[in-house]
Amino acid sequence: MTPRIVVLRGSPDELVDRIQAVRGRRDVPLVGDDRWPAAQWSAVRDLADAGPVPDGAAWAALTSGTSGAPRIVLRTDASWERSFAVVSKLLTDGTAVDELIMLPAPPSSSLTLFSLAHALSGGPRPVFPGGREATEATLFHGTPQALRTMLEARALPRLRTALVGGSRLDAGLRADAESLGIRVVSYYGAAELSFVALDEGSGLRAFPGVETAVRDGELWVRSPYTALGYLGRSGPLRTGGGWATVGDLATVDGGVLTLRGRGDEAILTASATVVPDEVEAGLRTLPGVADAVVFGIPRRRVGALVAAMVEVDAHTPPPTAGSLRSMAATRFTPAHRPRVWFTGQLPRTASGKPARAEVRRLVATGEVVRLA
Repeated sequence: MTPRIVVLRGSPDELVDRIQAVRGRRDVPLVGDDRWPAAQWSAVRDLADAGPVPDGAAWAALTSGTSGAPRIVLRTDASWERSFAVVSKLLTDGTAVDELIMLPAPPSSSLTLFSLAHALSGGPRPVFPGGREATEATLFHGTPQALRTMLEARALPRLRTALVGGSRLDAGLRADAESLGIRVVSYYGAAELSFVALDEGSGLRAFPGVETAVRDGELWVRSPYTALGYLGRSGPLRTGGGWATVGDLATVDGGVLTLRGRGDEAILTASATVVPDEVEAGLRTLPGVADAVVFGIPRRRVGALVAAMVEVDAHTPPPTAGSLRSMAATRFTPAHRPRVWFTGQLPRTASGKPARAEVRRLVATGEVVRLA
């Protein structure tokens, strides 16, 4: 029987058993997010049903899609299983058993889904915020902002090791955690590439089994952990000659990687990657919005906030920040909703396209109106 993608929703505690049941039928689980608007659920289910599912696909995750244009990443069992031994050693030195790992990110994120897959293959048992055993967790896998929140709330008194991904970990947070006796391992990766590089305190270095190369400023990897590709429309993953890239810019010095952001101007916010073009297309459908530019405003804890500058349609009543937020909530997933709004006439290039770099400059110098 041809495998199909089964879209799951529900509480995190229920999902582990439901994922296992789907996989037992040799179907492919795709975990949704209860915070999605109805339009997102409908679009994801339509795409999942469209198929066909390629041979070897065992896991599916969503990345970089707004409610109107979801993108499904497919990967094999082996693409994650090959890294389980390395991750187990990072978390527990390979000696501890029956460990509990706190997973604060939604199960729909590839970050948490990886840890659920690991648990089904004998890895640490997952627990979730607010769960009965949450305070007993000795391990953590999540984003920097989630780690900070839990440290400030003293929510994990037994925490011993934190595996941190999704966005850049600042030195201050690492120091705060280490002062509490917590070993911190941060990493760089992507839903399409899985683990790429690790930082145990001395900079990002290639994850075991991964080769890295910087070509014309762009980071490429040769890795056994790369995904199969996408179901539906294409995404940033490009491959060639056994190498793959998602367009991240980087430099390398003495084996230490330094990430410089996305070449496609994608916004890295918390544990999500937001493609501005996709959000802009959705904003242009909102009443009163003639055009829009989406960009990131740097924020220490989350990497960047998603911001939008909208050009108002002169023939309709101008939208307020409140109305824009309300309309965006019905069309976009939480990560893709702009948090900061500006209005004004968009600067344009000679070809007539909105000039994103000039919008950033206008915002930085206070030359545009911020909507309250």
